Amino acid sequence: MEQRPLRKERIGIVTGSKMNKSVVVSVVSREKHPKYGKFIKKTKTFMAHDEQNTCGMGDTVKIMETRPLSKLKRWRMVEVIEKAK
Repeated sequence: MEQRPLRKERIGIVTGSKMNKSVVVSVVSREKHPKYGKFIKKTKTFMAHDEQNTCGMGDTVKIMETRPLSKLKRWRMVEVIEKAK
């Protein structure tokens, strides 16, 4: 039996949830500048599939890489880590 490679996982904050079964998740990463050494904050947004429509704006969620589900969705929401206050 073939071993499937590990899928990427990211933790981010939901910035858009007005779509049906879809959310926009912003993932923030910190990179060190190659020349000056200062840490730079970079934000990347992902469209993720949310089957039960459980996410709301401001929730912290875990997303996982998956097969292409639509034109822009290549991630799915695995769990809600923390609900927004």
